[in-house]
Amino acid sequence: MSIAATNEAVAAPEAGTLQRKISWTGAFWIASGVPALVLFSIGAIGATVGAPAWFVWILSIIFGFIQAFSYAEIAGLFPHKSGGASVYGAIAWVRYGKLLAPFSVWCNWLAWSPVLSIGSGLAAGYVLSILFPADAAINTWQLTLVDLGWLKTGLALRLNATFFLGAALLLVAFAIQHRGISQTARVQVILGVVALLPLVLIGLVPLITGDVLAAHLGPFAPLAKDEAGKVIAGSWDMAGITLMAGGLFIAAWSTYGFETAVCYTREFKDPKTDTFKAILYSGLLCIFVFTIVPISFQGVLGLGQLVTPAVVDASGTVTTPAVYDGILSADIYSGMGVASAMADMIKGGPIVHHVIVVMLILALMLAIITSMAGSSRTLYQASVDGWLPKYLSHVNENGAPTKAMWTDLGFNLILLMMSDYVFILAISNVCYILFNFLNLNAAWMHRIDRPNWDRPFKAPTWLIGMGTVLAFVNLFLLGMGADIWGAGTLVTGLVVSAAIIPVFLFRHYVTDKGRFPAAMMEDMHLKAETGAGTRAGLLPYFALALGAVVVIVARMLAVY
Repeated sequence: MSIAATNEAVAAPEAGTLQRKISWTGAFWIASGVPALVLFSIGAIGATVGAPAWFVWILSIIFGFIQAFSYAEIAGLFPHKSGGASVYGAIAWVRYGKLLAPFSVWCNWLAWSPVLSIGSGLAAGYVLSILFPADAAINTWQLTLVDLGWLKTGLALRLNATFFLGAALLLVAFAIQHRGISQTARVQVILGVVALLPLVLIGLVPLITGDVLAAHLGPFAPLAKDEAGKVIAGSWDMAGITLMAGGLFIAAWSTYGFETAVCYTREFKDPKTDTFKAILYSGLLCIFVFTIVPISFQGVLGLGQLVTPAVVDASGTVTTPAVYDGILSADIYSGMGVASAMADMIKGGPIVHHVIVVMLILALMLAIITSMAGSSRTLYQASVDGWLPKYLSHVNENGAPTKAMWTDLGFNLILLMMSDYVFILAISNVCYILFNFLNLNAAWMHRIDRPNWDRPFKAPTWLIGMGTVLAFVNLFLLGMGADIWGAGTLVTGLVVSAAIIPVFLFRHYVTDKGRFPAAMMEDMHLKAETGAGTRAGLLPYFALALGAVVVIVARMLAVY
């Protein structure tokens, strides 16, 4: 590493900068909100994929764990930086194209930031469900502001009780983090213990009591319905494979998320040892939760059957959708009924039911704080490095990137008005898969371009290779499975990800007059230094071209 970077990494904290106040355990507890992400899409995946849904979660977390070793290595290269894997990967790509680096960082932020709106919306829905009947006026009224049906049927921006309560929860999360990373870590320890307990109980209790039925976990065939709408076992034809790809695509948004543990490298007391420990133990926690919870959830509820057939008018238009029970029920798909269904799995009566729902609300708050901490630091470091507007690099007296946090909050208040959280999640995941592709490839690019840099953790070469293979597997899942969640998902996600181009061009060429900040220039080896150069040659461009081909071919193979 460069001398300047090394010196900065060990310097005493200064006012106006992020401060070294936590160990790997602090990052572990901050990242402990990731297991709660299972609540976001467990119903949607089950209702889309069918009986193999439990296997989707297990396979996806295995992918995520393998990829984590690549992220742990590149994070160790830059102990003086915050913001996570996208920031460390951006330095690999910037010498091969200025637009590639901010694209990586932008996609990572767009992937993580919507956790705030989706999580607060679900938490608000859970609160309303235990306080008021489903048909109460407070649960049914809404004011539609903008009809977005041209983007997806039924999509709109609206105001309702969920929005206002969700906004209040976001402000609580903001207030907690305003006092800095060490205070956030302390709160997360308390929330983590309380909020992870119900997930552990939900995963283990049904297995112990024998309520998990093997019949509910099979047959191992994709979901299909006959002409009458009854649930039947599908076939492993291209349509079935497309459903599986769609499930693995959306699960990645949750199961890969523990890579956020490396967002806090700049705030570790000892980044050389803390970085790897943080992501390793966060990954092991996620393997446990993302394995037992989906198995128990599906094993108890079952996939579900047709309760009331759809009502169709003379023109063939569905006027009243079909009603299903089990995982196929509408409130499980949307996520709003997941907490209540999970609470019923414990079989403790009304009081225990409400206690479990409250604890799951805390689990969502845990996820919200995890996301705000990580995504705001991505904005902060992207600003410091010259990708995003300068105002985002402001830090308060407690070392919290408050202007980045306010930006996160404002963006998510808009998303919170969306009427379809699953669609938001899917578009967000298009960006997340693109981020993962760029940064898994960044691991081998750093190896080639920076062979002599100190690596506190150096992953086995075969794991770097597997991470690279999974980068292309993820793109295949993106191309084949994204539009399972709405016809415009893939295109919308690509358009949103490209929105960074005008933002970066203004910052770089108007604000900075075409020059990067001095510290960033050193990180990129733009100053004279032994080993400077782009040793990877054309390989990064070949990887990009191959990635584009994979997405196109996968999209052509998909059958909806």
